[in-house]
Amino acid sequence: MNVVIGTVMIWAAALWTLRHLQRIAPDRLPQVHSEARHLFLMMLPRTIIGLTGAGFMAELLPQDDMRALFGPGSGLTGVILASGLGALVPGGPVVAFAVGAAALKAGAGVAALLAFVTGWSIFSMTRTLTHEAAMMGWSFLGQRLLVSWPAPLIIGGIGLGLAKLLGLE
Repeated sequence: MNVVIGTVMIWAAALWTLRHLQRIAPDRLPQVHSEARHLFLMMLPRTIIGLTGAGFMAELLPQDDMRALFGPGSGLTGVILASGLGALVPGGPVVAFAVGAAALKAGAGVAALLAFVTGWSIFSMTRTLTHEAAMMGWSFLGQRLLVSWPAPLIIGGIGLGLAKLLGLE
């Protein structure tokens, strides 16, 4: 059901934006349509491959191990482990969210998944080493990592607290 709500919200925002653009700059519509078509065609194969791979990965992941390491009962240990693994996942959102979806299907808990996605978002080794360090320098990267390292643990901890509060654990 959440997917339907999110999809409706995205379509509503897109249609509102299109309507607004028709009113303020109708001459830009062909360029917008061209860019949207290009982005769609670029992302379609990545999305199909990522989601198909996630489906296969979910079937291959050992569910007993996933529940033990990252399940609702794994507690802070699962959150810490998921935070670290999030940083090691290469690639962009299609890969990271596909891995997260596969882990969730295989028995991972929401708190560990929150920590995983946050760890990937903040510490992705692919992005930090190839882009951030190269463009902004090692000093900036070190300072940013020092300031942001607790974020996945805090967010995962909040997820643990909410799970207990709501009786989901």
